[in-house]
Formats: sequence, C-alpha cells, structure tokens
Amino acid sequence: MIALSLAEIATVVGGQTYDIPDPSVQVTGPVVRDSREVEPGSLFVAFVGERVDGHDYAAAVVDAGAAAVLASRPVGVPAIVVDDVQDALGALARTVVERLGATLVALTGSAGKTSTKDLIAQVLRRKAPTVFTPGSFNNEIGLPLTALSATDDTRYLVLEMGARGKGHIRYLTGLTPPRIGVVLNVGTAHIGEFGGREQIAEAKGELVESLPADGTAILNADDPLVRAMASRTKAKVLLFGEGADADVRAENVRLTENGQPSFSLRTPSGCSDVTLRLYGEHHVSNALAAAAVAHDLGMSVEEIALALSEAGTLSRWRMEVTERPDGVTVVNDAYNANPESMRAALRALAAMGRSRRAKGGRTWAVLGHMAELGDEALAEHDAVGRLAVRLNVSKLVAVGGREASWLQLGAYNEGSWGEESVHVSDAQAAVDLLRSELRPGDVVLVKASRSVGLESVAQALLAVDGDNVGEVAAR
Repeated sequence: MIALSLAEIATVVGGQTYDIPDPSVQVTGPVVRDSREVEPGSLFVAFVGERVDGHDYAAAVVDAGAAAVLASRPVGVPAIVVDDVQDALGALARTVVERLGATLVALTGSAGKTSTKDLIAQVLRRKAPTVFTPGSFNNEIGLPLTALSATDDTRYLVLEMGARGKGHIRYLTGLTPPRIGVVLNVGTAHIGEFGGREQIAEAKGELVESLPADGTAILNADDPLVRAMASRTKAKVLLFGEGADADVRAENVRLTENGQPSFSLRTPSGCSDVTLRLYGEHHVSNALAAAAVAHDLGMSVEEIALALSEAGTLSRWRMEVTERPDGVTVVNDAYNANPESMRAALRALAAMGRSRRAKGGRTWAVLGHMAELGDEALAEHDAVGRLAVRLNVSKLVAVGGREASWLQLGAYNEGSWGEESVHVSDAQAAVDLLRSELRPGDVVLVKASRSVGLESVAQALLAVDGDNVGEVAAR
C-alpha cells in the first residue's frame, strides 16, 4: 500500500484510535485479513467470520510486526476501531486509488473473468507496473484488498468484479472507480440466483454505467446482450470479437494439434499473428478483450501479439495441462464450472485428443455438477452430457450425486451403446477407476463447480508413490 499514517487512516475510515502511542506511525506493508500474511508495517483487518474471529489474532499480528489492527472493538493493542470493518476497508481502498492516480481496468462476465484478467495483466505489465486481482479475489472484500496492494509506482490496476445479484457491481465500482470497463459475456452462471440471462445482463451492465465520459467500455460484439450495453454508457465504446465490424478482432482462427488457439489479431493500428499458450478456442475471445484494453492504452499490435503469445496461466486449476512421465496428460480445470465453461473445456479436450487418437490415445471427461443453475439445472447437465458424446469424448465419468447422474444420463441417451459414460459416487471412486483404466497417450479433463472439490482427482492422478510430482512436463 502507499504509505499512510495511522492518523490518516483513522480519518479516512471514520474510526477511533486505541492503544496507539504514536499516530504518525505509517502503514508501509500490505493490508491483510489473514494473520499468516502479516509483514512488518502491515495493517491487519479483523473480520468476524462464521468460525474464526480476526480479533482473536490481534496480539499475535502486532507481535509479528503489524502497525495496527482495523477492528470493530478495542483489542488491547494498537487499533483503529470502526462501526463496520468492511465499509472501512472499502473507504480506505477508494482513498488509496484516488491518491494513486493509476488507470483502473475492471472486467466482468459470466465466464472467463479470471483467465482474461490474467491476460490483461501480463500484457500491461510489459508497459508499466501493474497490480491485478489474485485468483478470483473479486468480491467486496477481495477487491479492496487487491486495490490496497498497489504501491507508488503502480500505473495499472486490473480488477475482476463478480456479482451475485443486482447492485453488487455498482457497489464495487463505487469502491474502485474504473476508467476502462470490460464485459466479456452474459451466460447462465448463477442463473438460479439472478432469474434469467436478461437479469444477469442488467447486473453486469452496471460496470459500463459507472464509466466516466473520458473512459472506454470494451464490449463483446459477438454477444448480443453485451453489445447492447453500448447504450448504457457515456464512455467511448470499443468492440472486440470475430465479426467483421469488431474494432479488435480475430481472423483465421485455428487450433494447433495440442488444442492451442492461433489467429491473426487485427486492431485499428494493424495486424499481427498470435499463438496462445493457453488451451481451447474459447481463449480467443479472452485474448481479444485483453488486446482491446492494451490497444486503448496505446500499445502497438506487434507488442500486444507478442505479449499474448508469451502469456501463461497465472491462476490455479484453470486448464492446467500436465503430462505425466508415462504419457498421460491431465487437464485440471476444477476451479469452477458453468454451462459455458463446461462446453469450452470439452471442446478443448476434443481438440487435444485429435492428434493422440491416431496413436491409440483416448479422451476422458471427469465432470461434477454445476451449481446455482436453479430450474435450468436438469436441462443444462443433460446438455453437457450429450455434448461430450457429440464431441467424441471417449469416456465421460460423472462424479457425485443427483446432478452428476443427469450428466451421465444425457451422455447415455445420446450415445449409441451407452458405453460412453459412467456414474461414480465420489472423487475416490473416480480416481480408482482412472488408475485402473488410463494408458499412455490418454488425456483426462477434470472439471466441476468449486464446491465439488474435484481438484483432488487431478492431484491424485499426478501423484507418484504418494508424492505429488507437480507439473513435470507442463505444456
């Protein structure tokens, strides 16, 4: 964080100081909510959770070097006490962002947010120091903590914004007002909470409504609900997509034999070739969004294409591709799942399997349920199961309870003999099956909603003699 005294912070958050001998002491370290992350000069934020009360760690974090605790009650060590810790954290983030003067890029969408955020950050940090959301730290706590990690030399802040309902993104943009806003897509993720795609679009569009007149709204021209958001902003609009009328577009899209997208990137400043290190054609749209941001900030098409071609995966369990010593390839995409990302992952798996099929390799889709789909759950799980068969995936392994059985049933009904799928009760059953069946050249995709915990399947498949070998040959 940029250096601020405890007295300044107290004023910003409207708090009272307790047990602080010298209010001029500065917070020079990070602002953290996890006591294990405290460094000398940190500000520790004491949240009260369902199982853990951060106030209980106050003495320990000060002993570890924290300058003070942001708390809702006195804790016997240096503290700034406020009525609401979350509101205070947001107010502090807003002040720091305003003083910093960095360009703030915010993005949202039903799918691809984290991958796109990682691409934007990797491109922009070639131009200037860039701070970006770690993982999916995209809510009312994670977002201000990310903003507060910026330092005096930070020139770009790239922030992912999630939403669980109407008004959430409006709240987040109030904490960290963006100059550039990116909307990727409107899908069916969380449709059970929102009630429909139109309602999701209404919530996502709060991002472009927040932009200033001298800002830029970067919109997916290939998604009608996103494209329509152009009427909801006073900012300049920049379209990305594969259509001829997109300002930043991909031409001649193709996949390498390993399933990595290659295309010609065209921007208003020219054209240059890109081959991504990421897997799956769905990353073309993500890369175009990143290219549009970079173009708006003055980077040349050649600079953008080179940066995209060299960018990798920064966040865990998102199409992590690892080849075992025996030739089995494991694709760990188990961080989360919704119908759009499931379809994209299956298509990537099918593409990766084409070059291996001639040598006897097979494709395996180990899938769990997709959460928060409401009344659409049965139809969407059935459709994903059917798609696995249509893409000629060798075997679908559906893991878990009722929703997983719908995946298997869809594949069973779509398949010719019913041999394309199997339903197992839990992750261990899936591991046991795979260990007995896998052979060199096979590719295994593991994907489900985060609550299912299917990353344990991928981790088990990468273990040798009980020790996880990690990315022994990451492609």
